[in-house]
Amino acid sequence: MGSGLLQVAVTLLIIILLVKPVGSYLVNVFGGQRTGLDRIFGGPERVLYRLMGVRENESMGWKKYLSAVLISNFVMLILMFLVLRLQQFLPLNPDGISNMPAAQAFNTAVSFMTNTNWQSYTGESALSYLSQMLAVTFPMFTSAATGFAVAIAFIRGLIGRRDELGNFYVDLVRSITRIFLPLSFIVALFLVFQGVPQTLAGAVNATTLEGAEQTISRGLVASLESIKHIGTNGGGWFGTNAAHPFENPTALANLVHIVCMMLLPTALVYAFGLMVNNRKQGWALFAAMSFLFLVMLTTVFISEYRGVPALDAVGVQGNMEGKEVRFGISESALFTAVTTAATTGSVNNMHESLTPLGGMVALAEMMLNNVFGGKGVGLLNGLLYVILAVFISGLMVGRTPEFLGKKIEGKEVKLASIALLIHPLIILAPTALALMRPEAVASISNSGMHGLTEVLYAFASGAANNGSAFAGLNANTDFYNIAIGVVMLLGRYISMIAMLAIAGSLATKRIVPVTTGTLRTHTPLFAGILVMMIVVVGALTFFPSLALGPIAEHFAMIR
Repeated sequence: MGSGLLQVAVTLLIIILLVKPVGSYLVNVFGGQRTGLDRIFGGPERVLYRLMGVRENESMGWKKYLSAVLISNFVMLILMFLVLRLQQFLPLNPDGISNMPAAQAFNTAVSFMTNTNWQSYTGESALSYLSQMLAVTFPMFTSAATGFAVAIAFIRGLIGRRDELGNFYVDLVRSITRIFLPLSFIVALFLVFQGVPQTLAGAVNATTLEGAEQTISRGLVASLESIKHIGTNGGGWFGTNAAHPFENPTALANLVHIVCMMLLPTALVYAFGLMVNNRKQGWALFAAMSFLFLVMLTTVFISEYRGVPALDAVGVQGNMEGKEVRFGISESALFTAVTTAATTGSVNNMHESLTPLGGMVALAEMMLNNVFGGKGVGLLNGLLYVILAVFISGLMVGRTPEFLGKKIEGKEVKLASIALLIHPLIILAPTALALMRPEAVASISNSGMHGLTEVLYAFASGAANNGSAFAGLNANTDFYNIAIGVVMLLGRYISMIAMLAIAGSLATKRIVPVTTGTLRTHTPLFAGILVMMIVVVGALTFFPSLALGPIAEHFAMIR
C-alpha cells in the first residue's frame, strides 16, 4: 500500500502544480485582451469566422447565446446520426463494417454530442474509420468546447453589467484552436511514443505462441485517446477502453491519462477566480471540490486494498478482480475516482468488479456531478450549489444573499433548483421504469442488489454525461438505447439552459457594494457550508437507492 500511496500522491501533486499556469492560460484565451496568442491563432480563426459568417466582436445576449448552442449542436447531431446509419456506403471502411441500427445510432450520436461518450457497441467492430473520426473524435472536440463556452459565458454574466455573454461561435472556435487541438496534438505524439497505434491501415492477422490465428484491430487510436481525456470525453476505440493495451499500454501512459482528465476541470476553477477578480472565491470553490474528491478517493482506495471476506478466505490480499496487473490496485482506484469526478467515463478497470463501496464511489461522484466535473459543466454544477448555499445561508443568518456583488433573488433560486432537481429525477425515474419492464430486466446479468446497481449506474452515467459503464448490463436494446439517449439530452441541456438564463438575469443587475451585512463567500467557513449543502441536498437525495444497492451489498458481504 505504501508504494501505491506514493504513486497517488505524485499524480495529485502534478495536477496541483498545473492548476495555476493552465488556469492563467485559459483566462488569456477568453479574456478578450490582445496577447501573443492572437499572432499565432488569430489568422486561422478569422478565416473560420468569415467562412461561418460570424462577426468576431458581436456579443450575444443569453437567449441568442443559448440558441446558437442548441442549433449548432442539433445540426452536428443529425450529421453524426447520418454517418452512423450510412457508414457501410461511405469511404474509410476497410473491414466492411455494416450500418449501425437506428436506435443505437441515435444513442451514439446523442452520447458523443453531449460529451457523455456512453457506448452500447464495441468500437473496433461496430464503427468504420470514418465513423470513428466524424461521429466520435470530431464531437469530442466540439462537445468539450461547447461546455467550456457555456461556462465562460456564465462567468461573464456574473461580472457583467448588461446582457452580453460574448459570442458562442468565437468561444467555440477559440476553445478548439487554442486549447483542445494543441494539447491533444502534444498528448497524441507522446502516446504514439508509448506504443499507442495511429494508422489508417486495417486489422492485421497474427499467429499466437500457441499457433492460433488472431485478428488484431488497429486505427487512429492515439488521436482519439488524447482528446478523449483532455476533453473529459471517455469513449474508447476498443470495447475495454483504457484497460486495453493499445489505448493505455504503460504506467506512464496511465499517468498522462489521469493528469489529462483533471487538467482543465481543475484549472477552470482557478480561472474562474481570476476572471471574477476574486482569487479567494476561486480557491474556496476549489477547496470544497477537492475535499469531496479526496473523501471519494480515500474510500475507493481503502476499500479496494481491503478487498472482501471471500478473497480473504482464500488468502488473497486486496481486490485485483477486473484490474490490469500493470496498474495494480492504487492506479485503478485513482483512475476510478478521477474518471467519475471529472465525468470522463474512461476506465482502466472494470467497475462492476470493484468492491461494493468502491463501486458506490463511482456512482456517488456521478450523482453529485460537481466534484470538479467535466470541463465547463462541472464548474457550472458547482456554482448551482453556490447560488443555493448563498441564498439559504443568507436567509438563515439574516444577511443579504449576494454572490460577487449581485443579489441572488427568487428567479435565480428557482432556475438553480430546477437544474439541481432534474438530475435525480432523470436518474431515479428511468431506473424505476426499467425495473418494471420485463425486457429491460432481462438485460441484467446479476440479480438482487448488484443488478439494481447495474441499472442505476447506467442512468446515472447518462444523466451526469459521464459515459462509464458498470458492465453486466446489456444496454444494446431499443429500450436502453432510447431511454439513456433521452436522459443524456436532458442531463446536458437543461442545466445549460438554466445557467445561461441565470447568467442573463445576473448580468443586468447592478453591483451592490460590500457592507457588514454581506455574506462572505470566499472564506473557509463558506467552503464548509458549500460542502454540507452538496451533501445534504445531493447525497441524501440518492441515499435510499444507494442503500438498496451497493451499501446493502457491502453489508451482505461482511455479514
